[in-house]
Amino acid sequence: MRHGIAILIGLTCFFAALAVGGAKDPKKAAEPQSELAHAPVAARSWKNPYEGRPESAQAGNLLFDRHCAQCHGADGKGHGKAPNLHAPPIQSAAPGTLFWFLRNGNLKDGMPSWSNLPDQQLWQLVSFLQAKE
Repeated sequence: MRHGIAILIGLTCFFAALAVGGAKDPKKAAEPQSELAHAPVAARSWKNPYEGRPESAQAGNLLFDRHCAQCHGADGKGHGKAPNLHAPPIQSAAPGTLFWFLRNGNLKDGMPSWSNLPDQQLWQLVSFLQAKE
């Protein structure tokens, strides 16, 4: 009998922990401003060497289609956990902050690290993202 009560208590604790841990909607998009806040302060001062060059944004568009559109949608408005890239926190973020985030990602929330891409391509993605309004 005591063994059965211990199992019942254990299962109750297990399901209670699932309920508390699962309270966050896994399909809800992460808040962009909180995600970008993880970037080091120094990243804010990094300048995009391709800023203002339309060909850079066009190259970034091709990279976006290849690497990002699957999660963020072809229009960049996001779906599931992927945030809307037109959102003010992303559009107003410093270029270096976006660069840092693209390079490092956030695997916990489903954003892969794109550190395998050359810096030039990451900056082209930043150019494209900041050209979206």
